Amino acid sequence: MSYTRTLMSMLWLAAAVPVMGQNTGDLIAASQAGASPLYFQPAATTPLVSAGDFRDDKECIVRDGLPAFFAKAKAGQPVLVGFIGGSITQGNAGYRPQVLRYLQHMFPANTITALNAGVSGTGTDLGACRVQEQVLQHRPDLVFIEFAVNGAYAEGMEGIVRQVKAAGAEACLIYTITGPQTKSYAAGEVPAPVQGLEKVAAHYGLPSVHMGLWPSKLEQEGKLLWKGAANDTAGHILFSTDGVHPLQDGGNLYAAAVARGLEKMKGLSSGKATRNMPAPLFPDNWADARMYAPRDIARFSPGWEQVKMPQFASWFPVIEKAATPGASFSFRFKGTGFGIFDIGGPEAGQITLEVDGRPMQVQPPLIAGTQVYRLREGDSIPVNRFNGYCNNRYRGQHQLFLLPEGVHTVIIRVASQKADKRTILGPRQLEDISQHPEKYDQTVLYLGRILLKGTPLK
Repeated sequence: MSYTRTLMSMLWLAAAVPVMGQNTGDLIAASQAGASPLYFQPAATTPLVSAGDFRDDKECIVRDGLPAFFAKAKAGQPVLVGFIGGSITQGNAGYRPQVLRYLQHMFPANTITALNAGVSGTGTDLGACRVQEQVLQHRPDLVFIEFAVNGAYAEGMEGIVRQVKAAGAEACLIYTITGPQTKSYAAGEVPAPVQGLEKVAAHYGLPSVHMGLWPSKLEQEGKLLWKGAANDTAGHILFSTDGVHPLQDGGNLYAAAVARGLEKMKGLSSGKATRNMPAPLFPDNWADARMYAPRDIARFSPGWEQVKMPQFASWFPVIEKAATPGASFSFRFKGTGFGIFDIGGPEAGQITLEVDGRPMQVQPPLIAGTQVYRLREGDSIPVNRFNGYCNNRYRGQHQLFLLPEGVHTVIIRVASQKADKRTILGPRQLEDISQHPEKYDQTVLYLGRILLKGTPLK
């Protein structure tokens, strides 16, 4: 690609939408403020990105492509596209609305609708639990899966992929990156977290798009700043202000990579059905992971009430709330793991775990970067549900616990011990707790879903 063409493409993308004056806090707050509406359409201000003329065979690995999706779209039929991932998917600047608008541009006569199943700060572990409820029950034709930044856990990714394929949809893996990983792409390498996900894509014949490849090369050439101040745009594209969450121009670059991949797959598509389901790559994959409305599978002690939070209605129509230490719920299941998908906030407290009549202690994560923890028998140590993001703002959060294969009875109780919330928040976030200590001096659990790696039992 010539320097002139590269510069022209950069200027086109930069001119599509003015640089957003968001700082890191604004971006994170926007992605964590609540649940995004599930169905969406691009806003009127969403730019139509150009696929451009950047070419690198390593950017999009077509494999089996998306033949069924393109056959249906070319026939003029309505199609539904799902997006599942972390905060970059949930946010409105990351890539998702731009990709949908590009698809609508590719097939202007079609009715193309889409689902936003992005949940900030979550990886493939929770993704495998929620893909059925938040995406697959709506019968999408195509699912874009983005989990390379948060919890790129290959066993969890295989669980998502197997569920998507079993539902009859096609999948495309898309890889976002963090700032340090640009050096890997610039050196012709694939970042370590992505390597495990690529094994899954190759095993199932799925297309994958390395969305950070072009930005990494632009950074290497001095034409892009991956992380900088919001007004630092002179002579280069500013990708982000925090090294992770793209500003509009950065999101346009991500979306342009997907657009090039779609054009590549569209041209090669044969319309043939996708291959049959192969044997699992990982014996302990998360294909059996699901999430359940608590009252569907659990019994509750006195001390619980059902509440509604409008900002989380698309995730949790009803939330189980307990504010009394000792309040508990219990359930039985057959499988290898359980967990909770809950809501944080100033009131969030701690819980204790009991499995098969024995108190449990939580051990370090199975794999760094995930919320998948091991358990061992011992004096129950409270599990904290308050974290550094709970300062005067609710957000979705989760935690999963692994067990040996078998039938298990689980009891989860609201603990009487209180977390040291001032220490957890740190000196930069103490204003609200100093002004409103009564909000924090509580022990509350807001339970949205019970997570299972297995099957619930009555």
